Amino acid sequence: MRLTVHFKKVVGILIVSVIFTSIVTGVGFYYAVHIPIVNQSIVSVDIEKGDSFNRIIEKLREQGLPIQPFLFKLLALSNNSYKKIKTGEYQFDKGLNLQGILSQLVQGKTKRYGITFPEGWTFKQMLQKIASNPSLQHTLPAMNDPAFTAKLGLEYSHPEGGFFPDTYFFDKQTTDVALLKRAQLKMQTILQQEWQNKADNLPFKTPYEALILASIVEKETAASEERPKIAGVFIERLNQAMPLQTDPTVIYGMGDSYAGDIKSKDLLTVTPYNTYVIKGLPPTPIAMPGRAAISAVLHPERGHWLYFVARGDGTHVFSSTLAEHNAAVETYQRNKP
Repeated sequence: MRLTVHFKKVVGILIVSVIFTSIVTGVGFYYAVHIPIVNQSIVSVDIEKGDSFNRIIEKLREQGLPIQPFLFKLLALSNNSYKKIKTGEYQFDKGLNLQGILSQLVQGKTKRYGITFPEGWTFKQMLQKIASNPSLQHTLPAMNDPAFTAKLGLEYSHPEGGFFPDTYFFDKQTTDVALLKRAQLKMQTILQQEWQNKADNLPFKTPYEALILASIVEKETAASEERPKIAGVFIERLNQAMPLQTDPTVIYGMGDSYAGDIKSKDLLTVTPYNTYVIKGLPPTPIAMPGRAAISAVLHPERGHWLYFVARGDGTHVFSSTLAEHNAAVETYQRNKP
């Protein structure tokens, strides 16, 4: 009888101890998982393909994070999170706890890089910016390589104007080709959207022709309110079979020989882009136009203007006759100091 009572007491003590230990362990686990462990402002870790979970823990600890491997493994095993971790470069912000770190790894919330291509840039400038970015993976062959066009899947043999100017965000080691294809798709999408809603009686047979003129408008003015009016001037010239006579096309046709100014002989030199000696549009765009320039040529401001001259403050004076234009040139160009 006494033995039975003693045995029951021992069992009871053991049960209480187990319960107490479980509570203490559970509370300890909860706090270990939920207390902040990122004490610096930002911690960066690069998780690469092939990294084991043990290696991931090592990398986190190498960055000064006080991670207890057993607890982190226990947390990751609870819902098989360790199988769902995605590769990439991660940034963990100050105040993040163990649960937050694991969630970020599983969700693939990697550090994002950005690259900006301004409106009016040429494709050459775009390539130079890409080539100088160390976070991109560089896979493009030289532009004169036959594989260049094939790798990008270009619709046209000349890539100019086929990529939308914008800021693009990407993960580290995204390929240059993948980035360019995003810009290419965005340009195609925006051009088609604008083309579907274009005004009537425009001198364009294809969206590509509109893109060519949009690139000229983009280079002619940075004043957004003037774009539809400048587009109207060029469209009126096209309708009257007049040369466009726009300096940016001449400059583009000069290529690397352009040294900062246009001389009289340059206006007489025949190139496919010299719109002083050829009629109609040049064969390709001369830059990357933004949406506003594309919209302007597809919704131009109609009038009788055939000329415009820069005032020197970023805006232009528009004229309907050559006499008016010459007077404006005299006022704003020839009397410059």
